[in-house]
Amino acid sequence: MSQPAKAIRIDLFNFSTPQMRAFHLAWMAFFVCFFAWFGIAPLMSIVREELQLTKSQVGWCLIGSVAITIISRLFIGWLCDRIGPRLCYTGLLIVGSLPVFGIALANDFESFLFFRVLIGVIGASFVITQYHTSAMFADNCVGTANATTAGWGNLGGGVTQFAMPMILATFVGVLGLSNAAGWRLSMVVAGALCMAMGVAYFYLTQDTPAGNLRDLRANGQLPESKKSAGSFAAACRDPRVWILAALYGACFGLELTVKNVAALYFVDSFETLRRLDPLDAARYAGLIVGLYGSMNFFARTLGGWIGDRSGNRWGWDGRVRWLFVAIFCEGVILILFSQTRSLAAAIPALVVFALFVQMSCGATFSIVPFVLPRAVGSVSGIVGAGGNLAAVGAGFLFKSENLDWSTAFLLLGAAVTLCSFLSFRLNLGWNSALAESSPLAREPRLRLGEPSIPALQDT
Repeated sequence: MSQPAKAIRIDLFNFSTPQMRAFHLAWMAFFVCFFAWFGIAPLMSIVREELQLTKSQVGWCLIGSVAITIISRLFIGWLCDRIGPRLCYTGLLIVGSLPVFGIALANDFESFLFFRVLIGVIGASFVITQYHTSAMFADNCVGTANATTAGWGNLGGGVTQFAMPMILATFVGVLGLSNAAGWRLSMVVAGALCMAMGVAYFYLTQDTPAGNLRDLRANGQLPESKKSAGSFAAACRDPRVWILAALYGACFGLELTVKNVAALYFVDSFETLRRLDPLDAARYAGLIVGLYGSMNFFARTLGGWIGDRSGNRWGWDGRVRWLFVAIFCEGVILILFSQTRSLAAAIPALVVFALFVQMSCGATFSIVPFVLPRAVGSVSGIVGAGGNLAAVGAGFLFKSENLDWSTAFLLLGAAVTLCSFLSFRLNLGWNSALAESSPLAREPRLRLGEPSIPALQDT
Protein backbone atom coordinates (compact mmCIF):
# COMPACT_ATOMS: atom_id res chain seq x y z
CA MET A 1 0.00 0.00 0.00
CA SER A 2 1.35 3.43 -0.94
CA GLN A 3 2.21 5.90 1.77
CA PRO A 4 -0.09 8.85 2.47
CA ALA A 5 0.92 11.82 0.36
CA LYS A 6 1.78 15.34 1.34
CA ALA A 7 -1.20 17.66 1.30
CA ILE A 8 -1.43 19.81 -1.80
CA ARG A 9 -3.76 22.41 -0.35
CA ILE A 10 -4.46 23.94 3.04
CA ASP A 11 -7.89 22.74 4.09
CA LEU A 12 -8.10 25.17 6.97
CA PHE A 13 -11.08 23.77 8.87
CA ASN A 14 -10.09 20.12 8.53
CA PHE A 15 -8.61 18.62 11.69
CA SER A 16 -8.95 14.96 10.69
CA THR A 17 -5.78 14.51 8.64
CA PRO A 18 -2.26 14.35 10.12
CA GLN A 19 -1.21 17.14 7.73
CA MET A 20 -3.77 19.61 9.03
CA ARG A 21 -3.37 18.57 12.65
CA ALA A 22 0.36 19.27 12.31
CA PHE A 23 -0.45 22.60 10.62
CA HIS A 24 -2.66 23.80 13.45
CA LEU A 25 -0.60 22.42 16.34
CA ALA A 26 2.59 23.86 14.79
CA TRP A 27 1.30 27.42 14.67
CA MET A 28 -0.35 27.12 18.08
CA ALA A 29 2.87 25.84 19.66
CA PHE A 30 4.90 28.58 17.98
CA PHE A 31 2.34 31.15 19.14
CA VAL A 32 2.75 30.03 22.76
CA CYS A 33 6.54 30.05 22.45
CA PHE A 34 6.55 33.57 21.04
CA PHE A 35 4.08 34.69 23.70
CA ALA A 36 6.44 33.47 26.43
CA TRP A 37 9.66 34.52 24.64
CA PHE A 38 8.59 38.16 24.39
CA GLY A 39 6.21 38.19 27.34
CA ILE A 40 8.60 40.28 29.41
CA ALA A 41 9.22 42.89 26.68
CA PRO A 42 6.06 45.00 27.24
CA LEU A 43 6.67 44.84 30.99
CA MET A 44 10.24 46.12 30.78
CA SER A 45 9.34 49.67 31.84
CA ILE A 46 8.03 48.19 35.12
CA VAL A 47 10.97 45.78 35.48
CA ARG A 48 13.47 48.55 34.68
CA GLU A 49 12.07 50.72 37.45
CA GLU A 50 12.00 47.93 40.06
CA LEU A 51 15.46 46.50 39.32
CA GLN A 52 17.01 49.91 38.56
CA LEU A 53 18.35 48.78 35.19
CA THR A 54 20.59 51.07 33.14
CA LYS A 55 20.30 51.53 29.37
CA SER A 56 23.31 49.26 28.92
CA GLN A 57 21.76 46.55 31.10
CA VAL A 58 18.50 46.72 29.17
CA GLY A 59 20.58 46.31 26.00
CA TRP A 60 22.28 43.21 27.39
CA CYS A 61 18.85 41.73 28.16
CA LEU A 62 17.87 42.36 24.54
CA ILE A 63 21.05 40.73 23.25
CA GLY A 64 20.82 37.79 25.63
CA SER A 65 17.22 37.02 24.74
CA VAL A 66 18.13 36.30 21.13
CA ALA A 67 21.78 35.21 21.34
CA ILE A 68 21.20 31.75 22.74
CA THR A 69 18.57 31.12 20.06
CA ILE A 70 21.33 31.05 17.45
CA ILE A 71 22.78 27.92 19.01
CA SER A 72 19.44 26.36 19.85
CA ARG A 73 18.15 26.79 16.28
CA LEU A 74 21.23 25.18 14.78
CA PHE A 75 20.93 22.28 17.20
CA ILE A 76 17.17 21.80 16.85
CA GLY A 77 17.38 21.74 13.04
CA TRP A 78 19.91 18.92 13.22
CA LEU A 79 17.80 17.15 15.84
CA CYS A 80 14.63 17.36 13.73
CA ASP A 81 16.39 15.47 10.93
CA ARG A 82 17.24 12.73 13.45
CA ILE A 83 14.25 12.29 15.79
CA GLY A 84 11.45 14.23 14.08
CA PRO A 85 9.47 17.37 14.94
CA ARG A 86 6.99 15.77 17.35
CA LEU A 87 9.51 14.80 20.00
CA CYS A 88 11.55 17.96 19.39
CA TYR A 89 8.60 20.25 19.99
CA THR A 90 7.40 18.34 23.04
CA GLY A 91 10.82 18.50 24.67
CA LEU A 92 11.44 22.13 23.77
CA LEU A 93 8.09 23.33 25.13
CA ILE A 94 8.39 21.49 28.43
CA VAL A 95 12.05 22.29 29.05
CA GLY A 96 11.62 25.84 27.75
CA SER A 97 8.83 26.53 30.23
CA LEU A 98 11.26 26.20 33.17
CA PRO A 99 13.16 29.51 32.68
CA VAL A 100 9.85 31.25 31.92
CA PHE A 101 8.76 30.21 35.40
CA GLY A 102 12.23 30.97 36.74
CA ILE A 103 12.36 34.63 35.73
CA ALA A 104 9.68 35.27 38.35
CA LEU A 105 12.42 34.63 40.93
CA ALA A 106 14.78 37.31 39.56
CA ASN A 107 15.61 40.08 42.02
CA ASP A 108 18.62 41.79 40.41
CA PHE A 109 20.13 42.38 36.98
CA GLU A 110 22.31 39.26 37.01
CA SER A 111 19.51 36.82 37.86
CA PHE A 112 17.11 38.56 35.47
CA LEU A 113 19.62 38.36 32.62
CA PHE A 114 20.32 34.68 33.38
CA PHE A 115 16.69 33.67 32.96
CA ARG A 116 16.14 36.09 30.05
CA VAL A 117 18.94 34.34 28.18
CA LEU A 118 17.59 30.86 28.93
CA ILE A 119 14.08 31.82 27.80
CA GLY A 120 15.58 32.48 24.35
CA VAL A 121 15.98 28.71 23.87
CA ILE A 122 12.29 28.44 22.97
CA GLY A 123 12.96 30.62 19.93
CA ALA A 124 14.17 27.40 18.29
CA SER A 125 10.48 26.51 17.98
CA PHE A 126 10.43 28.32 14.64
CA VAL A 127 12.69 25.69 13.05
CA ILE A 128 10.45 22.83 14.19
CA THR A 129 7.38 24.62 12.87
CA GLN A 130 8.95 25.09 9.42
CA TYR A 131 10.28 21.53 9.38
CA HIS A 132 6.93 20.02 10.26
CA THR A 133 4.93 21.90 7.65
CA SER A 134 7.63 21.22 5.03
CA ALA A 135 7.24 17.51 5.80
CA MET A 136 3.45 17.67 5.49
CA PHE A 137 2.77 19.91 2.45
CA ALA A 138 3.68 19.57 -1.23
CA ASP A 139 5.70 21.97 -3.36
CA ASN A 140 2.76 23.94 -4.76
CA CYS A 141 1.64 25.17 -1.32
CA VAL A 142 4.54 24.58 1.07
CA GLY A 143 5.56 28.24 0.97
CA THR A 144 2.07 29.30 1.99
CA ALA A 145 1.91 26.61 4.69
CA ASN A 146 5.31 27.62 6.09
CA ALA A 147 4.45 31.31 6.02
CA THR A 148 1.03 30.85 7.62
CA THR A 149 2.18 28.65 10.51
CA ALA A 150 5.16 30.95 11.13
CA GLY A 151 3.04 34.09 10.77
CA TRP A 152 0.25 32.93 13.06
CA GLY A 153 2.89 31.73 15.50
CA ASN A 154 4.69 35.07 15.36
CA LEU A 155 1.33 36.62 16.16
CA GLY A 156 2.04 35.50 19.71
CA GLY A 157 4.77 38.13 19.83
CA GLY A 158 2.17 40.75 19.00
CA VAL A 159 -0.60 39.49 21.25
CA THR A 160 1.78 39.34 24.20
CA GLN A 161 2.50 43.08 23.78
CA PHE A 162 -0.98 43.98 24.94
CA ALA A 163 -2.03 40.75 26.70
CA MET A 164 0.79 40.74 29.26
CA PRO A 165 0.15 44.34 30.40
CA MET A 166 -3.54 43.38 30.72
CA ILE A 167 -2.66 40.32 32.80
CA LEU A 168 -0.38 42.50 34.90
CA ALA A 169 -3.16 45.08 35.31
CA THR A 170 -5.51 42.31 36.46
CA PHE A 171 -3.09 41.13 39.13
CA VAL A 172 -2.47 44.72 40.28
CA GLY A 173 -5.88 46.33 39.86
CA VAL A 174 -8.21 43.42 40.64
CA LEU A 175 -6.19 41.30 43.06
CA GLY A 176 -4.42 44.26 44.66
CA LEU A 177 -0.88 42.94 44.15
CA SER A 178 2.16 45.17 43.69
CA ASN A 179 3.70 45.81 40.26
CA ALA A 180 6.66 43.64 41.32
CA ALA A 181 4.47 40.65 42.18
CA GLY A 182 2.22 41.27 39.17
CA TRP A 183 4.85 40.99 36.45
CA ARG A 184 6.27 37.87 38.05
CA LEU A 185 2.91 36.09 38.17
CA SER A 186 2.27 37.19 34.57
CA MET A 187 5.36 35.23 33.51
CA VAL A 188 4.16 32.20 35.50
CA VAL A 189 1.00 32.24 33.35
CA ALA A 190 3.15 32.23 30.20
CA GLY A 191 5.23 29.31 31.50
CA ALA A 192 2.12 27.25 32.27
CA LEU A 193 0.90 27.75 28.69
CA CYS A 194 4.22 26.41 27.34
CA MET A 195 4.12 23.27 29.46
CA ALA A 196 0.50 22.49 28.55
CA MET A 197 1.20 22.90 24.84
CA GLY A 198 4.14 20.50 25.05
CA VAL A 199 1.87 17.75 26.33
CA ALA A 200 -0.74 18.47 23.62
CA TYR A 201 1.87 18.32 20.85
CA PHE A 202 3.02 14.86 21.92
CA TYR A 203 -0.44 13.34 21.82
CA LEU A 204 -2.01 15.13 18.83
CA THR A 205 0.67 15.13 16.09
CA GLN A 206 2.88 12.78 14.09
CA ASP A 207 6.13 13.46 12.22
CA THR A 208 5.09 12.77 8.60
CA PRO A 209 1.89 11.86 6.71
CA ALA A 210 3.01 8.21 6.95
CA GLY A 211 3.71 8.23 10.68
CA ASN A 212 6.48 8.96 13.17
CA LEU A 213 10.13 8.73 12.12
CA ARG A 214 10.93 6.16 14.80
CA ASP A 215 8.22 3.79 13.52
CA LEU A 216 9.11 4.34 9.87
CA ARG A 217 12.76 3.54 10.56
CA ALA A 218 11.83 0.46 12.57
CA ASN A 219 9.77 -0.75 9.59
CA GLY A 220 12.62 -0.07 7.15
CA GLN A 221 10.72 2.70 5.35
CA LEU A 222 13.36 5.31 6.23
CA PRO A 223 17.12 5.01 6.87
CA GLU A 224 18.46 5.04 10.42
CA SER A 225 19.15 8.52 11.76
CA LYS A 226 22.90 7.96 11.76
CA LYS A 227 22.78 7.44 8.00
CA SER A 228 21.31 10.93 7.63
CA ALA A 229 23.99 12.57 9.76
CA GLY A 230 25.55 14.30 6.76
CA SER A 231 22.54 16.56 6.23
CA PHE A 232 23.94 19.38 8.37
CA ALA A 233 27.32 19.24 6.62
CA ALA A 234 25.58 19.32 3.24
CA ALA A 235 23.63 22.41 4.29
CA CYS A 236 26.82 24.10 5.49
CA ARG A 237 28.50 23.51 2.10
CA ASP A 238 25.75 25.17 0.08
CA PRO A 239 26.36 28.95 -0.31
CA ARG A 240 22.66 29.56 -0.95
CA VAL A 241 21.96 28.53 2.64
CA TRP A 242 24.24 31.26 4.00
CA ILE A 243 22.83 33.88 1.64
CA LEU A 244 19.33 33.02 2.83
CA ALA A 245 20.58 33.20 6.43
CA ALA A 246 21.82 36.75 5.80
CA LEU A 247 18.56 37.73 4.11
CA TYR A 248 16.54 36.23 6.94
CA GLY A 249 18.65 38.26 9.32
CA ALA A 250 17.59 41.36 7.41
CA CYS A 251 13.92 40.60 8.01
CA PHE A 252 13.35 38.32 11.00
CA GLY A 253 16.32 39.79 12.85
CA LEU A 254 14.67 43.20 12.58
CA GLU A 255 11.30 41.77 13.58
CA LEU A 256 12.81 40.39 16.79
CA THR A 257 14.64 43.63 17.51
CA VAL A 258 11.55 45.79 17.12
CA LYS A 259 9.48 43.46 19.30
CA ASN A 260 12.09 43.74 22.02
CA VAL A 261 12.62 47.51 21.98
CA ALA A 262 9.52 49.12 20.48
CA ALA A 263 7.51 49.40 23.70
CA LEU A 264 10.38 51.16 25.48
CA TYR A 265 11.10 53.24 22.36
CA PHE A 266 7.55 54.62 22.28
CA VAL A 267 7.47 55.29 26.03
CA ASP A 268 10.82 57.12 25.97
CA SER A 269 10.51 58.95 22.62
CA PHE A 270 7.00 60.41 22.56
CA GLU A 271 5.82 63.02 25.04
CA THR A 272 2.23 61.77 24.91
CA LEU A 273 3.27 58.52 26.61
CA ARG A 274 5.93 60.03 28.86
CA ARG A 275 3.26 62.07 30.66
CA LEU A 276 1.34 58.94 31.71
CA ASP A 277 1.64 56.79 34.82
CA PRO A 278 4.23 53.97 34.21
CA LEU A 279 1.56 51.23 34.21
CA ASP A 280 -0.68 53.17 31.81
CA ALA A 281 2.28 54.03 29.57
CA ALA A 282 3.26 50.36 29.40
CA ARG A 283 -0.30 49.38 28.52
CA TYR A 284 -0.70 51.97 25.75
CA ALA A 285 2.76 51.25 24.30
CA GLY A 286 1.88 47.56 24.37
CA LEU A 287 -1.29 48.23 22.38
CA ILE A 288 0.68 50.16 19.75
CA VAL A 289 3.35 47.50 19.40
CA GLY A 290 0.59 44.88 19.42
CA LEU A 291 -0.55 46.33 16.08
CA TYR A 292 2.93 45.60 14.75
CA GLY A 293 2.87 41.98 15.87
CA SER A 294 -0.74 41.44 14.86
CA MET A 295 0.15 42.00 11.22
CA ASN A 296 1.47 38.44 11.33
CA PHE A 297 -2.13 37.26 11.10
CA PHE A 298 -1.93 37.75 7.35
CA ALA A 299 1.32 39.47 6.30
CA ARG A 300 3.72 36.53 6.53
CA THR A 301 1.14 34.29 4.85
CA LEU A 302 0.83 36.88 2.09
CA GLY A 303 4.60 36.85 1.59
CA GLY A 304 4.67 33.06 1.30
CA TRP A 305 1.60 32.99 -0.94
CA ILE A 306 3.12 35.50 -3.35
CA GLY A 307 6.31 33.42 -3.26
CA ASP A 308 4.36 30.29 -4.21
CA ARG A 309 2.46 32.07 -6.99
CA SER A 310 5.70 33.57 -8.32
CA GLY A 311 7.40 30.18 -8.13
CA ASN A 312 4.57 28.36 -9.86
CA ARG A 313 4.69 30.86 -12.71
CA TRP A 314 8.38 31.77 -13.03
CA GLY A 315 10.14 29.06 -11.03
CA TRP A 316 13.06 29.74 -8.68
CA ASP A 317 13.74 33.16 -10.23
CA GLY A 318 10.21 34.30 -9.43
CA ARG A 319 10.62 33.47 -5.76
CA VAL A 320 13.98 35.25 -5.62
CA ARG A 321 12.73 38.44 -7.29
CA TRP A 322 9.81 38.68 -4.91
CA LEU A 323 12.18 38.25 -1.94
CA PHE A 324 14.27 41.18 -3.20
CA VAL A 325 11.27 43.48 -3.58
CA ALA A 326 9.94 42.68 -0.10
CA ILE A 327 13.25 43.20 1.74
CA PHE A 328 14.15 46.34 -0.23
CA CYS A 329 10.82 47.98 0.66
CA GLU A 330 11.22 46.90 4.28
CA GLY A 331 14.55 48.73 4.54
CA VAL A 332 13.24 51.93 2.98
CA ILE A 333 10.22 52.06 5.28
CA LEU A 334 12.35 51.45 8.38
CA ILE A 335 14.43 54.49 7.40
CA LEU A 336 11.21 56.54 7.21
CA PHE A 337 10.03 55.21 10.58
CA SER A 338 13.31 56.24 12.21
CA GLN A 339 12.70 59.86 11.18
CA THR A 340 9.15 60.19 12.49
CA ARG A 341 8.82 62.57 15.42
CA SER A 342 5.09 62.40 16.17
CA LEU A 343 3.04 59.50 17.49
CA ALA A 344 0.44 60.04 14.74
CA ALA A 345 3.10 59.43 12.06
CA ALA A 346 5.06 56.73 13.91
CA ILE A 347 2.14 54.33 14.34
CA PRO A 348 1.20 53.97 10.62
CA ALA A 349 4.90 53.85 9.70
CA LEU A 350 5.38 50.99 12.16
CA VAL A 351 2.39 49.12 10.72
CA VAL A 352 3.60 49.43 7.11
CA PHE A 353 7.07 48.35 8.19
CA ALA A 354 5.49 45.32 9.88
CA LEU A 355 3.72 44.43 6.64
CA PHE A 356 6.95 44.28 4.65
CA VAL A 357 9.19 42.74 7.31
CA GLN A 358 6.75 39.87 7.78
CA MET A 359 6.15 39.40 4.05
CA SER A 360 9.94 39.19 3.68
CA CYS A 361 10.07 36.41 6.27
CA GLY A 362 7.35 34.50 4.40
CA ALA A 363 9.14 35.04 1.09
CA THR A 364 12.39 33.65 2.53
CA PHE A 365 10.80 30.43 3.72
CA SER A 366 8.95 29.96 0.45
CA ILE A 367 12.48 29.29 -0.90
CA VAL A 368 14.05 27.30 1.96
CA PRO A 369 12.32 23.91 1.32
CA PHE A 370 13.69 23.82 -2.25
CA VAL A 371 17.37 24.33 -1.46
CA LEU A 372 18.25 20.87 -0.06
CA PRO A 373 15.13 18.72 0.36
CA ARG A 374 16.98 15.98 2.28
CA ALA A 375 18.24 18.50 4.83
CA VAL A 376 15.20 20.70 5.43
CA GLY A 377 15.77 20.71 9.19
CA SER A 378 19.42 21.70 8.91
CA VAL A 379 18.74 24.38 6.28
CA SER A 380 15.88 25.78 8.37
CA GLY A 381 18.11 25.80 11.43
CA ILE A 382 20.94 27.69 9.75
CA VAL A 383 18.64 30.19 8.05
CA GLY A 384 16.63 30.66 11.25
CA ALA A 385 19.82 31.19 13.24
CA GLY A 386 20.77 33.94 10.78
CA GLY A 387 17.72 35.88 11.94
CA ASN A 388 18.83 35.69 15.55
CA LEU A 389 22.45 36.52 14.76
CA ALA A 390 21.29 39.73 13.09
CA ALA A 391 19.12 40.52 16.11
CA VAL A 392 22.18 40.16 18.36
CA GLY A 393 24.14 42.59 16.17
CA ALA A 394 21.25 45.05 16.20
CA GLY A 395 21.08 44.73 19.98
CA PHE A 396 24.54 46.26 20.34
CA LEU A 397 23.28 49.41 18.60
CA PHE A 398 20.52 49.78 21.18
CA LYS A 399 22.94 49.03 24.02
CA SER A 400 25.25 51.92 23.18
CA GLU A 401 25.10 54.88 25.56
CA ASN A 402 26.28 57.21 22.77
CA LEU A 403 23.65 56.32 20.14
CA ASP A 404 20.01 57.32 20.36
CA TRP A 405 17.50 54.69 19.28
CA SER A 406 16.11 56.63 16.30
CA THR A 407 19.62 56.73 14.82
CA ALA A 408 19.94 52.99 15.47
CA PHE A 409 16.75 52.40 13.47
CA LEU A 410 18.12 54.61 10.67
CA LEU A 411 21.35 52.61 10.44
CA LEU A 412 19.46 49.32 10.45
CA GLY A 413 17.16 50.52 7.67
CA ALA A 414 20.14 51.42 5.50
CA ALA A 415 21.76 48.03 6.19
CA VAL A 416 18.59 46.13 5.28
CA THR A 417 18.19 48.06 2.03
CA LEU A 418 21.74 47.17 0.97
CA CYS A 419 21.36 43.56 2.11
CA SER A 420 18.33 43.05 -0.16
CA PHE A 421 20.66 42.95 -3.19
CA LEU A 422 22.18 39.71 -1.87
CA SER A 423 19.07 37.95 -3.15
CA PHE A 424 20.45 38.15 -6.68
CA ARG A 425 23.33 35.90 -5.57
CA LEU A 426 20.89 33.01 -5.16
CA ASN A 427 21.62 31.09 -8.35
CA LEU A 428 19.38 28.61 -10.09
CA GLY A 429 21.45 25.57 -9.05
CA TRP A 430 19.56 22.55 -7.81
CA ASN A 431 21.36 19.55 -6.39
CA SER A 432 19.20 16.80 -7.83
CA ALA A 433 21.27 14.02 -6.30
CA LEU A 434 20.62 15.33 -2.82
CA ALA A 435 16.96 15.92 -3.65
CA GLU A 436 16.48 12.35 -4.79
CA SER A 437 18.11 10.96 -1.65
CA SER A 438 15.83 12.94 0.64
CA PRO A 439 13.54 10.89 2.90
CA LEU A 440 10.96 13.61 2.43
CA ALA A 441 11.36 13.53 -1.34
CA ARG A 442 10.32 9.87 -1.45
CA GLU A 443 6.79 10.80 -0.50
CA PRO A 444 4.42 11.82 -3.35
CA ARG A 445 4.94 15.48 -4.25
CA LEU A 446 3.26 17.81 -6.69
CA ARG A 447 5.59 19.42 -9.22
CA LEU A 448 5.65 23.20 -9.40
CA GLY A 449 3.10 24.50 -11.84
CA GLU A 450 0.75 21.50 -11.75
CA PRO A 451 -2.90 22.36 -11.10
CA SER A 452 -4.26 21.95 -7.60
CA ILE A 453 -6.43 18.90 -6.82
CA PRO A 454 -8.23 18.02 -3.60
CA ALA A 455 -5.94 17.24 -0.68
CA LEU A 456 -5.20 13.57 -0.13
CA GLN A 457 -6.87 12.21 2.95
CA ASP A 458 -5.48 9.89 5.59
CA THR A 459 -5.25 6.32 4.34
